[in-house]
Amino acid sequence: MRDDHPEVRREGRQLVILYRRVQRKVEQAAPVEGLSVGVRAVLDLLCDKGPMTVPQMGRAQALSRQFVQRMVNDAADRKLVEITPNPAHQRSSLIRLTDEGRAAITAVLAREHALLRHVQGNLTDSDVRACVQVLTEMLALFDQVEVD
Repeated sequence: MRDDHPEVRREGRQLVILYRRVQRKVEQAAPVEGLSVGVRAVLDLLCDKGPMTVPQMGRAQALSRQFVQRMVNDAADRKLVEITPNPAHQRSSLIRLTDEGRAAITAVLAREHALLRHVQGNLTDSDVRACVQVLTEMLALFDQVEVD
C-alpha cells in the first residue's frame, strides 16, 4: 500500500481512537470483574497462548518486563495466576492461569464479545476478513518494537 494513500492516515487515527475507547470501556468495567486493564491483558494472553514467562509476555505485548511483572504480581496476589518453575530456564518462572483466572478472563471475554455483537452496519464476512488482514499487516510492521 502506498504511504501517500489518504486512507492510511485516516485508518491510523481511527485505530488509535478505537483503541482508546475500548481501553476506557475495559477500565469502566473493571469494578464489575475487579480486573485492571493490565491484569486483564495478562490473563487474556495466558488464556490464548498458555503458560509464558514474564519476558515472553512483555515481548508479545510490547510492554516492559517490569510492568508485566507488576501485573503478574497483582494477578498472583488475587490467585488468578500461579508462578511455577520453568524447566527451560531456572531464573525465569512460568506463569499460568489458575482455575479462578480462567473463569475471570472467560467472563470478561464473554461480556466483551456480547458487546461487540452490537456493532452496527452491513458488514460481511469478506469485510471482516479484509479488516483482519489489514490489521495483521499493520501489526507486522511494528513487530520489532523495543520495550526494555
